[in-house]
Amino acid sequence: MRLVGGVPRFAPYRVVGGEWRLDLDALRAAVGPATRALLLMSPSMPSGAVLDEEEWRAVCDLCRERDLLLVYDGAMESLLFDGRPFVHPVREPGMAERTLVIGSLSKEFRMIGWRVGWVAGPPSLVEHVGWAHVYNTTTPVGIARAAATAVLRGDHAHVSAATAELQRRRDTILTSLAGLPLVRPAGGWSLLLDTVAMGVDPAEASRRLLRDGAVAATAMTGWGDAVAARHIRFVFSAEPVDRLATLPERLRAAGLR
Repeated sequence: MRLVGGVPRFAPYRVVGGEWRLDLDALRAAVGPATRALLLMSPSMPSGAVLDEEEWRAVCDLCRERDLLLVYDGAMESLLFDGRPFVHPVREPGMAERTLVIGSLSKEFRMIGWRVGWVAGPPSLVEHVGWAHVYNTTTPVGIARAAATAVLRGDHAHVSAATAELQRRRDTILTSLAGLPLVRPAGGWSLLLDTVAMGVDPAEASRRLLRDGAVAATAMTGWGDAVAARHIRFVFSAEPVDRLATLPERLRAAGLR
């Protein structure tokens, strides 16, 4: 946004019933006369927030009413927990022609090192994305593109299996750290701990966890507005359940339990 002279404005998530919910009133208030686009991700990285049908409908209504482009980061869209339905904004009337969908092998398909992604949307918009891509990065290597083709055209049962395992890991963390100010993620592979509510600065909590507990949990400074800045992030994409079960003793070692 800043590269083209834009000024990002943030609409926060809030905790409702132990999960993240988009603050729709704040979203509407953030849209002004100069607003041109909304940028959303579901499941969100790093919160694990998943927009439900009501939230998506409100987002789409706003885009249609104010003639806004929707940039939808769908890199984790199939990683949904607890049997949640898959809801996509382009299914809403009038949204296909104003939505750019960002996809990636890195998250949903767990091919992080292959560095292959894509953009789908109206030809007129995708053409501009192509030019921006040409001048700002390089094309994936041939072997990565061949791998991407094989995965995307193959059986996606492995995505469902991975999602079930990620949910198991999420549940292990929530059980192990019960009583701490964690918010239950509805999808994705990370969750947030509000260390400010525990009386500890997130950067300090991150340092202590790494030094004394051998846990790399990043402070969310710079990831958003005031809500993000209260938290540290636990990523469970590559951690087995038995190791995640040791989190209580690791947090105790860091003086956070």
